Amino acid sequence: MFEDVPLSHVFAELGQPLGEALLEPHRCYLDDLGRIRWKGAAHITGGGVLGNLPRCLPDGLAARLERKAWRVPPIFELVRNRGRIADDEMYGTFNMGIGMVLVVDRHDVPDGGLVIGEVVRQTGPDRVVLR
Repeated sequence: MFEDVPLSHVFAELGQPLGEALLEPHRCYLDDLGRIRWKGAAHITGGGVLGNLPRCLPDGLAARLERKAWRVPPIFELVRNRGRIADDEMYGTFNMGIGMVLVVDRHDVPDGGLVIGEVVRQTGPDRVVLR
């Protein structure tokens, strides 16, 4: 997918060299975790959104996420397009710009908090439903 591209190459959609975009450090969530009343937390790492989010939900519940609730970073769009990777595979492998998901009561969402979905009763086999 990128084997023919030097790490110094600047893709227009990234606005920086590919190597820098791939090595961008993640945000530290420790302070946020201490300030917010949360019921469940999922650090979205290997296994992506689909593999990690269900781990913090009790049996019988699922997460219904609104894809348009957040902006997917350009690096993921570049990977998807260059690799011709399906959405399910992208969300099952990468965090798609969501590094941490907290399950909170609506009244505990802090000002400026990004609400990306809701916890619902599981009605089928999927524990995460992307809309």
